Amino acid sequence: MPSNKPTPYILILYYSRNGATEQMARLIGRGVEQAGIEARLRTVPAVSTVCEATQPDIPDTGAIYCSEDDLRHCSGLILGSPTRFGNMAAPLKYFLDGTGALWLSGALINKPAAVFTSTSSMHGGQESTLLSMMNPLLHHGMLICGIPYSEAGLMATQSGGTPYGASHHAGQKNERKVDEQEGALCTALGKRVGSIAVQMLK
Repeated sequence: MPSNKPTPYILILYYSRNGATEQMARLIGRGVEQAGIEARLRTVPAVSTVCEATQPDIPDTGAIYCSEDDLRHCSGLILGSPTRFGNMAAPLKYFLDGTGALWLSGALINKPAAVFTSTSSMHGGQESTLLSMMNPLLHHGMLICGIPYSEAGLMATQSGGTPYGASHHAGQKNERKVDEQEGALCTALGKRVGSIAVQMLK
């Protein structure tokens, strides 16, 4: 008899303005799939101060918009955002602020979660952004996964990468692509969350 249970997946939910956070999301997704579980990339629409402004139901490029069901049924969540004054970007915060029904139902309790960010300057708030992004995940009862120091890149990186999550220094004009060490740490983070989710599903 066929099962109605959805195929397990890790939701990689991100907002990207200039493409750096999206590049990280794809590298993290590669790590998730190395762990033997599907990586599902989703984004959120931009917000506007103009009340009449609307977004199309499907973006022109990149990942499709996240739904409540994407969150509800995930086996783990990896959240990504560019830094905005040491905090996550408003579109991602706006989306998370609307997840009260999931919080009430406890749908995300005990699922592994992680965070990642991209900054335009070296000291533009990578770690404070990552820490602030953990707050809603903790309120949802999720299990936060960082990057352990068994990943050699944490000791060698000259740009991005922290024990709190993956990070990237994009440069003032977004001229820096994710470098080899940053990319390896992104992949390692995805693989860790994916591996933990696979173990928990057994």
